[in-house]
Amino acid sequence: MSQRRIALTTDTDRDGRTRTDRLLAVLLRPTTPPLWLGLVVAAVFITAETVLVYRLRVLAPENAFGALFLLGVLVVSAGWGFWLAVGTSVASAVVYVYFHMDTNGAIVPIHPQDAVAILIFLPVALLANILAGQARLRAAEAEQRRREADALAEQQAALRRVATLVARGTMPSEVFPTAVAELSRGLGVDNVALLQYETDTAVVLLAARAEKGAAKMAIGERLSLAGESVAALVHRTGAPARMDSFDGVTGATAVRVRELGLRSAVGAPILVDGATWGALVIASSQSEPLPPQTEARIGDFADLVATAISNAQTRAELTASRARIVTAGDQVRRRFERDLHDGAQQRVVSLGLELRAIEAALPAESQDLCNRMSRVVAGLSGVFADLQEISRGIHPAILSKGGLGPAIKMLARRSTVPVDLDLAIDGRLPESVEVAAYYVVAEALTNVAKHAHASAVTICVSSDDSLRLAITDDGVGGAGARGGSGLIGLKDRVEAIEGRLQVVSPAGSGTRLVVTIPLQAQ
Repeated sequence: MSQRRIALTTDTDRDGRTRTDRLLAVLLRPTTPPLWLGLVVAAVFITAETVLVYRLRVLAPENAFGALFLLGVLVVSAGWGFWLAVGTSVASAVVYVYFHMDTNGAIVPIHPQDAVAILIFLPVALLANILAGQARLRAAEAEQRRREADALAEQQAALRRVATLVARGTMPSEVFPTAVAELSRGLGVDNVALLQYETDTAVVLLAARAEKGAAKMAIGERLSLAGESVAALVHRTGAPARMDSFDGVTGATAVRVRELGLRSAVGAPILVDGATWGALVIASSQSEPLPPQTEARIGDFADLVATAISNAQTRAELTASRARIVTAGDQVRRRFERDLHDGAQQRVVSLGLELRAIEAALPAESQDLCNRMSRVVAGLSGVFADLQEISRGIHPAILSKGGLGPAIKMLARRSTVPVDLDLAIDGRLPESVEVAAYYVVAEALTNVAKHAHASAVTICVSSDDSLRLAITDDGVGGAGARGGSGLIGLKDRVEAIEGRLQVVSPAGSGTRLVVTIPLQAQ
């Protein structure tokens, strides 16, 4: 069974056609070669057949070999069509009669048996012509179906490649040129443009592909929607549109298209949230219009581009929403911290001072009352210390005053696990970045103290075009941003400002937490 499979594989070339298919493709060509070549082939076959029949009749005079002349008829019929094959049939019959029959120099048979042979030869040749013509037609249809199947397979492959980019969440700016290139490859066209409707009167070119050596439009070029053009039609209707000729069409865009040597175009809308965001347009410099199914094929790519744009907008809106939530929470915490500091803490201090004054005014014999007053004052001092801790936890004042570096040093001093610091921060960073990094460090040190059983922690911070924060401990590991973990909130906070938080914590090998936050986006 395996040997047979190997044999079948050997008899099949890369595009799936067998040797028999290749032979038929040679004999039954879907396109007709030049007529002069057909005449030459017919003459060569008739000459060769005449010589061959002459040789055979010398060897076997009693046999008739007129059927050999059908070989040339079949070849010509398969390659050049019906009428040249009929002419070849007649010429073959005349040559056979003249050279191989006893006609006393005439070109028509004079013996009844010879006439019967010719009368049989001509209908058989005609039937062979018809059958070969039908086979040639079937070959042309099969070749057309094969080409259509290949084109469809290439288009589907191109769609899959673009869809893969979209599924990965690739930014639209990277999807645009890829979609244009894949559409060009999938449809076999050279001129493709991706346009965005900037206003109701203008469209801007975002990505393009053109024929080699031809004039091209520059990325960012703006075209007017006044007059007639495919872009204008798509903008007005929100549906696919085509123009099979730009001859006599008015408008600046039509003039620009003619300058580029393009004669026809087809476009499909890019619909985002129900609105026509842009258009995907292909054009041709050929005199024939683009095929009727072109609109549907472009529409598939336009839908993928629309999905990429919609996904990017959704991600941007989600990120902005999370950032607003985080910012609002930070502002609330800052207000609580200020209210505690300016309100409750100051009132506790004032009450403590008043009690100290009352304690000092008590007579010496009221020792018991003095002791009770001292305990109350000490309790108020404890309340004040608790309020300070709460206030610092809500929003550290040192972060607002000194920045991220001093705030991390304060956290390191307060940590119960020894901390080794490597800080390379140049100046102040955006407030949202400093707050996010501070809470990451605070949560990480808390987790180390509670769960890691570590003996040391290393914190490395650097900043250039982004802030990079790495926290490593030598504890038991096994940490992760799972449900119920404090790292979930930190991950949301970091991602809200377009950052990334990674946790590497194999069991028994400690934990490494890495945060990267781009500073340009802040």
